[in-house]
Amino acid sequence: MSGPSHSLRSPLGRARGLGSAKEGLHHWWMQRLTSLALIPLAMWFVVSLIGLRQSDWEQYTLWISNPINATVMILFLGVTFHHAQSGMQVVLEDYVSSHGTRIASIVAVKFICYALAALSIVSVLIVAFGV
Repeated sequence: MSGPSHSLRSPLGRARGLGSAKEGLHHWWMQRLTSLALIPLAMWFVVSLIGLRQSDWEQYTLWISNPINATVMILFLGVTFHHAQSGMQVVLEDYVSSHGTRIASIVAVKFICYALAALSIVSVLIVAFGV
């Protein structure tokens, strides 16, 4: 029973080229973990915005130049964009029927989210370091 013609995959799985659900489980766990991480990060962000609502640019730059605030802001941005791209990937996998369009859309969403995350993080660093 060994050899290339025998497989543990179901006929449908072989036909569609699908393996086990490990990748889906990983996405599920990452969505849950990023959701949990976003709870305190979003609360921190909202409280910070409320505290800064009467601030001018100088007060904001002083606030973001604090290493703790800059670090938490970068964490918030990174986790937010990762969570967004992961969620969009699941939606695209579930609702886009054309394989080529689905893959192209997932790649585009990943590039866009990672580019926006990088731009946001660099912006925080520029403001924090006064460049």
